[in-house]
Amino acid sequence: LTFFISLMLILYSILRSLFFLIINRPKIIFVMGGYASFPICIAASILRIKFLIYENNLIIGKANKYLLPFAEKILISNKEIEGIDHKYKDKVIEIGNIIKKEIINFSKDYQQNDKQKISILILGGSQAAKIFANILPAVFKDCSDKGVLLKIYQQCLPEQNEDLKNFYKKNQLEFHIFNYSDNVSEYFSKVNLAITRSGSSMLAELTNANIPFISVPLPSSADNHQLKNAIFYERKKFCYLIQEKDLKEKLIYLIREIYENNSVLDTIIKNQRQYSDKNVYNNIDQVLKKIID
Repeated sequence: LTFFISLMLILYSILRSLFFLIINRPKIIFVMGGYASFPICIAASILRIKFLIYENNLIIGKANKYLLPFAEKILISNKEIEGIDHKYKDKVIEIGNIIKKEIINFSKDYQQNDKQKISILILGGSQAAKIFANILPAVFKDCSDKGVLLKIYQQCLPEQNEDLKNFYKKNQLEFHIFNYSDNVSEYFSKVNLAITRSGSSMLAELTNANIPFISVPLPSSADNHQLKNAIFYERKKFCYLIQEKDLKEKLIYLIREIYENNSVLDTIIKNQRQYSDKNVYNNIDQVLKKIID
């Protein structure tokens, strides 16, 4: 029954997409990936409207994999992507990570960093990584009890606000609690370390902003793509990688190590500065011009 309902919804979405495209008749469609893009791309294919798909993970997603035979090109964030059949190699164009321009142009006065205190930004995406709110406060308390000075900027679910505030107040930890926001960059200038899930966009934002981070992949991510993302960034020495099952045990020692030797963060920042996505929008413009012309 669920399959039948899903099929009907997809067919209905394709029909709506057909009407939308017939009325608006775009020259080209740029698709950011995901299942939501599937109906309009099928409709575009029926109407012979060219479309591009974009993949920013290091393994191609299922929707993009199904759409690739019909797409004009697939734009990718990194050439190390997995899962694209060799027969489509001529469709592949590396452009970098599509992230906000203010992140690409972000600059921070590192002279203002308090080297005697670790200011940590905890990010979990729109779901706020409920597990972080359950595990991390106890880790921070243990670190504080051992003399590590911390300030916590933690994203959480609204229903977790009071419990976290009460815990941090009780244990005399400096903190700031906030809920999901599209503008997390406002916290970038206040911290010298981040703990985050391993979605490709967030890892790219932190790297471009030169914020050292600890990447904790979501174990249930499709095709384990978050782990692949995290491994890539760790291999480039842009971050640390801790799997969720090891988080409580390993994070305590890592924070203490960083506190005792703050230069390790400087090394990560130096590595991150070698990378930039500043040309991504120019790269997209060039691709679009060639196809439209």
